[in-house]
Amino acid sequence: MSKRENSITRREFISRGIRGFGLIGLGSAIGLTAGQFLRNTKDKKISNFEQMSNYDLSEFYTVDPALIQYKETGKIKPAFEQSERTEFQSLRGIAIDPDDRIYVATDKAIQVFSKDSTHLSEITLNASPRCLTIADDGSIYVGMKEHLEIYDAKGACKANWESLGGNAVLTSIAIAENKVFVADAGNRSVLLYNSSGKLVRRIGKEEKDSNIPGFVVPSPYFDLAVAPDGLLKVANPGRHTIEAYTLDGDFEFAWGKTSMGIEGFCGCCNPVNFAVLPDGRFVTCEKGLPRVKIYGADGAFTAVVAGPEAFTENQKSCAPINELSSCQTGGLDVAVDSQGRVLVMDPVEKVVRIFTPIRKT
Repeated sequence: MSKRENSITRREFISRGIRGFGLIGLGSAIGLTAGQFLRNTKDKKISNFEQMSNYDLSEFYTVDPALIQYKETGKIKPAFEQSERTEFQSLRGIAIDPDDRIYVATDKAIQVFSKDSTHLSEITLNASPRCLTIADDGSIYVGMKEHLEIYDAKGACKANWESLGGNAVLTSIAIAENKVFVADAGNRSVLLYNSSGKLVRRIGKEEKDSNIPGFVVPSPYFDLAVAPDGLLKVANPGRHTIEAYTLDGDFEFAWGKTSMGIEGFCGCCNPVNFAVLPDGRFVTCEKGLPRVKIYGADGAFTAVVAGPEAFTENQKSCAPINELSSCQTGGLDVAVDSQGRVLVMDPVEKVVRIFTPIRKT
């Protein structure tokens, strides 16, 4: 499939509008997010919930083995070493630095592991982190609920950026060319900062003149990354798309398909998180129906890392029920290293699972 066939141009993008919500009822059956995100989402109407909550999803809970091109080769189970507690209470985010060290955000700490999963260090925080990324110089950018904090490799706080207010919910950070991009799920926008912490621009608000309908973020999952092609990629989960922007914040194109099928995204808001492999391919994660998949740089579906059958406990946490399921803490997070390994953080099982490509002829 060509990029033109699979992607959405500026002109086409706005015409899609909210058609991506065609499966919103179906999404409720696999764990529709409730709370302030859903209540505050514009143009979002949910009907026939009770009927859809009983929808039979059994055929989607297994994946054709021929599509699976990765195997699980290890696990990391973080724990507090400097605490009376032997285990943490929650996992909150994952990142990998240029040397393939693995950083896992837990309750009030960042735990660091070597690429062979050996525990190296722990950085104690004053509050609970929600996301993180590592700069080329080793600086650790940590997103709290409404502000950013920056630490050096030894855990010393270098900067504490201004609060964005009570409505902010920071969910992802990316750095490129002395620019810092921050996803704010609470305000449904991407913030562009300079390296000193000055807010330069808000990206993604509805701009009719630019054919940008705006981000739809029904739950606190809103991810972004800078890809090898030099474009900022942002998941628009309520529309089941990944959008591309210049580093100045101008919309370029989008790709994505609303479908229960393996090649698409379903539910109220997927993909919840994604990462970009060194060759430009995407690794996406879905919640409700937990799936980790591979898409080409042009957005064409190519393979599966792990299907729902690999995340049995995660499935149970978002099983279909006859009421709105919060399902706000079960979303998988993902990071990739220079070897092409895919590291999936499962907050339900409280582990990081390592998947390695299967060499196929």
